[in-house]
Amino acid sequence: MRKPRVLLLSEGFGTGHTQAAHALANGIKKVSPHVHSRVIELGKFLNPTVAPLIFTAYRKTLSVQPKLVSLLYRTQYNRSLNGFTKLALHRIFYTQTAQVIAQLRPDIIICTHPFPNAVISRLKRQGLKIPLYTLITDYDVHGTWINPEVNRYLVSTPQVKGMLEDRGVPSSQIQITGIPVHPDFWENGDKVELREEMGLRNMPTALLMGGGWGLSFDEEHMKGLASWADRVQLVFCLGSNQKMIDRMKEIPCFQHPNIRILGYTREVSKLMDVSDVLITKPGGMTCTEAMAKGLPMLFIPPHPGQEEENCEYFVQAGHGRIIDSADVITNYFQKLCDEQQQGTTPPRRNDQTEQAAAYDPTLCAQAVHDLLFPATTEVTAPSLERFKAGITARPLSGTRLPL
Repeated sequence: MRKPRVLLLSEGFGTGHTQAAHALANGIKKVSPHVHSRVIELGKFLNPTVAPLIFTAYRKTLSVQPKLVSLLYRTQYNRSLNGFTKLALHRIFYTQTAQVIAQLRPDIIICTHPFPNAVISRLKRQGLKIPLYTLITDYDVHGTWINPEVNRYLVSTPQVKGMLEDRGVPSSQIQITGIPVHPDFWENGDKVELREEMGLRNMPTALLMGGGWGLSFDEEHMKGLASWADRVQLVFCLGSNQKMIDRMKEIPCFQHPNIRILGYTREVSKLMDVSDVLITKPGGMTCTEAMAKGLPMLFIPPHPGQEEENCEYFVQAGHGRIIDSADVITNYFQKLCDEQQQGTTPPRRNDQTEQAAAYDPTLCAQAVHDLLFPATTEVTAPSLERFKAGITARPLSGTRLPL
């Protein structure tokens, strides 16, 4: 019998949607090595010339006209994509989707972005029988995620579950799994050993990230951070923001032995392990990875839209606070320096609230296993109870699987 197949469909608006899809694919492989998963950015896959132009235009609009993006997000907040939009998406960008599915023959389809979610929903109305699961990759629910053809929603928190229920989605079709992160983030590495491995000093360390598109601090704020370099080690992870990387490398204050300037890297898990605080914009994926590591966060004021909702969740859950003045960073860095002088180590896990300790990074991959093999899984605790308990999921090595 062939291996079970999971098709994960995303889009390239930002990096978080596709990152979540890859994280889940890797988690499924770790939990169920016999399951084959494939991730596709559907628009780019079907339209490799047009799609990148659209993503670039979206990125520029977000940077130059954030208020316009906020207005569009809010005015459409409670609305699903209308029939005309769904038809246009299908005719212009996704005409070959049915052929792709017929060729790959997945057992289930998981969408991590509203556009492919709408396209697969349309195909299901036309007779597609493959189960559709929607993984909502933020701590909020925009109306464009919701379609009646979705078999189940995989969501981040009980609050998001409640939002879906308020919009008429039956509770039985919603499962609280948390947002998946790559298995590299399921456990913490040794801070001292990893600092030595990465050529970093064993001193208070701040990691500064801005997602795949790079950090969005202005130059004056960046210079203010650099003024701490004698006492706090600074690791700037700037993603694809090559202009800022080149500019920083030309500014004298950033030429300090305790400052590391990085572009795109696959070492984010290790960078979080060696750090004492993360300074970042409140993107759903980066913050979830930090939450899995128990790394405290300071948030750059968010872009309008879902980042605002993400920020509100993480602040209320006790994982960090917004940088609403320069004193926030000053006070936190001074606290790290004082702890080093006193010989104390800041706690890795944030225990301020029950929510803060509840995230189980293995749960989403386990949930997909349960959906594929509902009659053979050994995991029996309801997802909501396991989420609240924050337990470590049991391995599935003894699970009986069909031959």
